[in-house]
Amino acid sequence: MSENGEDTPGPAGASGQPAADGPPYAECVLCRKPTEYPESHRGITLCPVCAWQEAQRTACSG
Repeated sequence: MSENGEDTPGPAGASGQPAADGPPYAECVLCRKPTEYPESHRGITLCPVCAWQEAQRTACSG
């Protein structure tokens, strides 16, 4: 259990993959800034800003 009493796993991104412990980080596929994912992460990697913007676009697309 975690400190707040919830039984949740460690930090993870939107895809459920664990966040990287340290460099090297994968680049965001849109803006090329470092993400919170390790370079070995498979699939599309987005930085937190681009992930938020993508979520806003898809949420409003109806």
